[in-house]
Amino acid sequence: MSTPICHTLSAEDAAVALQTDVQQGLTDAEAAKRLAREGPNALPQGRQASVIALIVRQFRSLMVGLLVAAAVVALALGDVVEALAILVVILLNAAIGFATEWKAASALAALRGQAVASAHVLRNGAAGEIPAQDLVPGDIVVLAAGVRVPADGRVIEDVQLQLDEAALTGESLPVTKSAATVADAQAALGDCINMVHMGSAVTDGRGRCIVTATGAKTEMGRIGALIEGVADQETPLEAKLAQLSRALLVIVLALCAIITLLGWLRGNALLFMVEVGISLAIAAVPEGLLAVTTMTLAVGMQRMARMGALVRRLPAVESLGSTTVICTDKTGTLTRNEMTVRAYRLGGQRVDVTGTGHAAEGRFQVDGRDIDPVLLVLALRIGALCNDSKVNHSDGVVSILGDPTEAALIIAAGKAGLDQAKLHAEYPRIRELPFSSQTMLMATAHTGPGGVAVAYVKGAPGMVLAASTAVLGDSGKSPMTGEALRKARATNDELASGALRVLGLACRDLPDGFDDADLTRGLTFVGFVGMIDPLRDEVKDTVARCREAGIRVVMITGDQQATAAEIGRQLGLDIDQQGRPLQVVHESALGKLDDAGWNKVATETAVFARVSPEHKLKIVEALQHGGQVVAMTGDGVNDAPALRQADIGIAMGIRGTEVAKEAADMVITDDNFATIVSAVEQGRIIVHNILRFIHYLFSCNFAEIVTVGAAIMIGWPLPLGVMQILWLNLVTDIFPAMALALEPSAPDVMRRPPRDPAEPLMTPAFGWLIVWQGSLLAGCTLAAFVVGMRWYGVEDEGLRHAVTIAFMTLAMAQVVHAFSARSRTRSALTSRLFTNGWLWAATAICIVMQIAAVEVPFLRDVLRTVSLSWADWGLVAAGAITPMVVVEFVKLVTRVRSPLERPLEC
Repeated sequence: MSTPICHTLSAEDAAVALQTDVQQGLTDAEAAKRLAREGPNALPQGRQASVIALIVRQFRSLMVGLLVAAAVVALALGDVVEALAILVVILLNAAIGFATEWKAASALAALRGQAVASAHVLRNGAAGEIPAQDLVPGDIVVLAAGVRVPADGRVIEDVQLQLDEAALTGESLPVTKSAATVADAQAALGDCINMVHMGSAVTDGRGRCIVTATGAKTEMGRIGALIEGVADQETPLEAKLAQLSRALLVIVLALCAIITLLGWLRGNALLFMVEVGISLAIAAVPEGLLAVTTMTLAVGMQRMARMGALVRRLPAVESLGSTTVICTDKTGTLTRNEMTVRAYRLGGQRVDVTGTGHAAEGRFQVDGRDIDPVLLVLALRIGALCNDSKVNHSDGVVSILGDPTEAALIIAAGKAGLDQAKLHAEYPRIRELPFSSQTMLMATAHTGPGGVAVAYVKGAPGMVLAASTAVLGDSGKSPMTGEALRKARATNDELASGALRVLGLACRDLPDGFDDADLTRGLTFVGFVGMIDPLRDEVKDTVARCREAGIRVVMITGDQQATAAEIGRQLGLDIDQQGRPLQVVHESALGKLDDAGWNKVATETAVFARVSPEHKLKIVEALQHGGQVVAMTGDGVNDAPALRQADIGIAMGIRGTEVAKEAADMVITDDNFATIVSAVEQGRIIVHNILRFIHYLFSCNFAEIVTVGAAIMIGWPLPLGVMQILWLNLVTDIFPAMALALEPSAPDVMRRPPRDPAEPLMTPAFGWLIVWQGSLLAGCTLAAFVVGMRWYGVEDEGLRHAVTIAFMTLAMAQVVHAFSARSRTRSALTSRLFTNGWLWAATAICIVMQIAAVEVPFLRDVLRTVSLSWADWGLVAAGAITPMVVVEFVKLVTRVRSPLERPLEC
């Protein structure tokens, strides 16, 4: 059967449309037919890659292919150590990639865990319990406090029925459900108050519903399909490394072929030149790039973990550094998730309440001056007694039992010294009318100290005002005239415009023999109470920090539009970097947008209210289509597809569902927006460090190619041996590069715009920097080689001596060059010279190993080196230091301003 739009139908018409009897339920025979037709009430199994497929996927990277080829060549040349080192790097990265992908694939499994095991239904006229997977459309399900809804359904009976739908809608407060009809066929999920959905929890009351959808057709099932339909996103780093690998492959093959051909034409043996060409190919492939990248990301991940940001996928760390837009929810991330009373309006006077959160500490003020709360004791008493929640204080920990709004009223009374338990003893409750979606208010009757019965009422301001015939003002009680009603409504609008949730308060002395109707008529209106979930203390400064860093913040919330708009205004989200106003868009405006409309809305909107899971996903996709790198926060099942789609999905650790956590790349343990921004800062540091060691590795490898290639073209003997080239790759490539990966942050890292996500790692300017600095290293090496040949000749031992000088000069020049590679614009000779202790340790290790290469007999035999005299060491030192002097002079003269590093850096 096709599923009707049941929220627009009355309960009776919905039963007819679903062909069921609300008093008898389905028969077993009819239920069996429908089960065969509709299938079990279970979420579909997602397609999960096999273990073998996941392992194979780790070896599809072009960089991995280059490294495998390099390992094979090294093994063919007899260099087992080099080959094994390369293979260890490959296997380590494959293991990390496999582990993270396997864990991420469990998102759908966690989603299936949201389903319930059994359901209470009415069949054959009798209530009973059946497996939840046997539910079918048309079943009558009984709902009670503490149970989870087993399928989507239309409410047909409600008694103070409230559900927690935060996981589906993002709404922070329990939602009151009603059997009343919702007229709007396009109403958002959160506005369908007569519908319940699989996986939501009943927090209060009881009721019944007709099952309208099961399994994959439920809202939970649709979200599962969205998650499965979102392809794994390649991070910017993964994409750029793949791009760099492709370019590197072409360049390496071309250069090595040219050098091999030229050497052969110059008279060298072909096989010898093939061996040289292969050695240069190994040298050109930066074996350390993958290893150092992995280490950099892992170290960054550990730093973030100490801050409360747990990264589940290593490449996602780099995505944070390129983030240009953060899409964040409101409740608990920007706010404290602690409903707090902020103000009372009694008569013509506004009383502000200080203090936030659940602590009963605060003052009552008028125009900034403290007042005696006895002046509003009636309003406080109404809020505390017309109330079914409880606030427990135990060992300094506050626990809330019941509705957070009611708990806020109890805490406000506590600030005035009114204890709820004592109030109940003094004013015992004798009758109550629970809150309902029809009346939109709650009323309780109490016996006062004089034995007089009194009614206390709270609820929607419009409904409380409509039930009031008098108003309590500064001069006492007076009739509720048209003018008084107009002023009261204006006051309500004033409070609501300040993002406050507003309740009306009223009371009445009850006559003898009163009935329930007396509790909600002839009331005396006492005033309004406004409350809010306050912003976190640090969030305004953090949003401002994002603006300074060129990161746009977009709020996506399940709250109503007016509340969301005011929160956005308070945070400064309502204007863009150029001071232009940004929109606040309700979910209803998103339904019919085409691609161009989505791109426009994504660009011009600061706040999205009442957003569905599909539209969260579309918002992220539209931003990405506009070239943005998107970080998306979320905590509910409804957030999971968007978290999966985003470049960096961020789940909340405290409030987050398992589905959200498994779909995300990162989990924030304190649910704090400031932690997210701190993680972005760490991501930027990592991006900078990756570029630093790419600068170092590529310039050093290019120097090796130029050194050999230039000597061949000039007609000189080879200045480097095959084993010496491999040694340089193992020693001077890896250790300084790893040290550069641990470079501390520059002080202005969050005062620069994000790196352009479309910009490749190897820009023309960056490539030119590598070329001229690598050529400089090669030139100094060749100069030292020429001097060595003049000193010792070009015959056997003399040439070996000259080659040793060239080998040592290039090795030491590369080590010294690491200090220049710390910054493209800042001189190495500043107060920050000693801030990276790892680089000094790497320098010491390289120097010791280079000395061993010429002093340890075994290494001398392997590397074909000789011991050097003091004059030789002087020549080596001059050749090693000269490139640094030239690079630092160029920095001083040109002060090149790159997008990555500006003079602000130091």
